[in-house]
Amino acid sequence: MASVLTVILNWRTPDMTLRSAEAAILAMEGIEGGIVIVDNDSGDGSEERLRAAVADRGWARVRVIQSGHNGGFGAGNNVGIRAGLQDGARPDHVYLLNSDAFPAKDAIRVLLDHMQSHPETGMAGSYIHGTDDAPHVTCFRFPSVASEFEGGAQTGPISRILRHAIIPQPIPDGTTRMDWVAGASLMMRQDMLDRVGAFDEEYFLYFEETDLCLRAARAGWHTDYVPASRVAHIGSVSTGMKEWGRTPGYWFDSRWRYFRKNHGLGTAIAATLAQTAGLMINRLRVALGSSRRTGGQRFMRDLLAHDIRALTTGIRPAVHHPDEASVTERTT
Repeated sequence: MASVLTVILNWRTPDMTLRSAEAAILAMEGIEGGIVIVDNDSGDGSEERLRAAVADRGWARVRVIQSGHNGGFGAGNNVGIRAGLQDGARPDHVYLLNSDAFPAKDAIRVLLDHMQSHPETGMAGSYIHGTDDAPHVTCFRFPSVASEFEGGAQTGPISRILRHAIIPQPIPDGTTRMDWVAGASLMMRQDMLDRVGAFDEEYFLYFEETDLCLRAARAGWHTDYVPASRVAHIGSVSTGMKEWGRTPGYWFDSRWRYFRKNHGLGTAIAATLAQTAGLMINRLRVALGSSRRTGGQRFMRDLLAHDIRALTTGIRPAVHHPDEASVTERTT
């Protein structure tokens, strides 16, 4: 029987993490493996509260470990992936679950059955919906120069011409192959991780799943969206993304790294120029009263300033800074 290691990353949301773990325990019934909760250096007593709760509730399949430092979403999840199963065994699959996500009772089983029947699939993601049952967009194309232009412009005629490049995809009704899917509920084949590696820890937050799915695709593995696996997701609890007024520096870091690493310096520069051109079109349409503004406060200025610095001096290491949101999740 195939085994599954479920990894839940916590940062200062212990009560919600315990709710997520409780849902995961029910969804892991009949499945060989275990659950590891990684505290991502919360520093607020979260680890102690989690350990006490797990012991008090007698959750034999659950253990709590400490990351030791907050390197972001990818680094924290890698701690759990490297930990393996409680008895030291290597799992057949790793299932990532956000600390604010709650799988239906059969959600993990559905993903596991799909992975078992599709040996070419390296990763499989769930249908994610809010607590109000509204679907979340979790299926995407890989970013490109064309998608940067379209995403900046957000203009009907341009979007129609570049429809093949639009990153967010309509939610499919059935199981569908995708370029990449969001990591709120994501099962990964251990054989794939052994071959292509886990998350690139130079990403603090955002683009880390995109990067992993691209590496997997280049190695011949597929990423599938499996809507029969249903997971409720609150979203942006640790990141505060819904309240962003101005896009944080780590988002620009991750975007630049993705293009520079995977497509080369020329494409990274072209992607920034393309998005800037699209944003200029958007700003003109906003001034004419015919469009909504793309991006947060000072977005275009911050994009250019960041990427010029990245081009000349590089980007800072993926470490936590006290003035920025620390993270346990990647949401859209």
